[in-house]
Amino acid sequence: MLGTYYYHEILRKTVIGFGTLFNNIHIRHKNDGGGNFSVMKVPLAYGPMQKFLARIQQQPDLNRETSISLPRLSFEMGGISYDPTRKTGLAQTFLTKSGTNAKKVYMPVPYNVSFTLSVMAKLNDDALQIIEQIVPYFQPSFNITINLVSSIGEKKDVPIILESINFADDYEGSFDSRRILIYTLAFTAKTYLFGPVADDPEGLIKKVDVDYYTNTNTTVAKRNVRYSVVPQAKQNYDGDEATVVDGAINKDVTEFNVSASTDLSVNDRIIIDTEIMFIRKIDGKKITVFRAYDDTIAAKHEHNTAIGVLGTADDAQIEFGDDFGFNETVSFFTDGKKFSPSQGIDI
Repeated sequence: MLGTYYYHEILRKTVIGFGTLFNNIHIRHKNDGGGNFSVMKVPLAYGPMQKFLARIQQQPDLNRETSISLPRLSFEMGGISYDPTRKTGLAQTFLTKSGTNAKKVYMPVPYNVSFTLSVMAKLNDDALQIIEQIVPYFQPSFNITINLVSSIGEKKDVPIILESINFADDYEGSFDSRRILIYTLAFTAKTYLFGPVADDPEGLIKKVDVDYYTNTNTTVAKRNVRYSVVPQAKQNYDGDEATVVDGAINKDVTEFNVSASTDLSVNDRIIIDTEIMFIRKIDGKKITVFRAYDDTIAAKHEHNTAIGVLGTADDAQIEFGDDFGFNETVSFFTDGKKFSPSQGIDI
């Protein structure tokens, strides 16, 4: 189980998504007339606040230009913890679609990722400008959409919750020490971690059999009835054209003419445009049908509209995510046999 390599980059995407929230924050300084004389985009970097403080404080020459300037933002991931409040069923799986293939995926596991955002400024007004551009969006959470698993297109809204805001202003030190105001914002991102995505070896379920026994003790009881269900196509996948409509059909008509009926049979399901019909009777070129079959919608069809027959060839081409119906059959037995799941036959 453990040791199967996979890497969805979910934590990396969560870190990038969090940082992207704060990469376009500006501050403005105004002159005595109220006009802007300075507009600055606040730089953002990933890393602990202490690294940037050390870089500033250890600069021996305060007059020399330095690459570390204030104000600035820094953020870092602080920890990862399991979130039992969002727990789902154990070892549950679901099918999803990747191209034309079905993929089997285990249900995601909820985890909380903690982040710290540090606002460092020399002037308190600069820090307050930054804080006011951040805090109103969190009430107390702000959702970002992340494509957690690109191979299956699994996108989820990840809430970013503002947990707390702390402030520090160090007044101590010599007169030539640089003053730094620090606002520390704590966040929690409620994300999900996915396990490996595997091609489902059995593909889609194409048939379900239910055997009914004459007694609850199946060891000695004989099966009596088998109920079987298989999917039925609601699209003309093979594109066959059995005939065409001879004259326009209103949506309430159940008898109409076709150009030829040689390729049609009683009990056939036919499709005209997107409406499916069930043939009840054939009399020469006139057919009698049930309209709006398989939960489709009755509609008007024009003269010479193609008529396709839905059969087993179409049923075999049903793809994951397609709309389909069901064909139900009931069989009665007196042979005393049982179905073997390993062999796939009655024994």
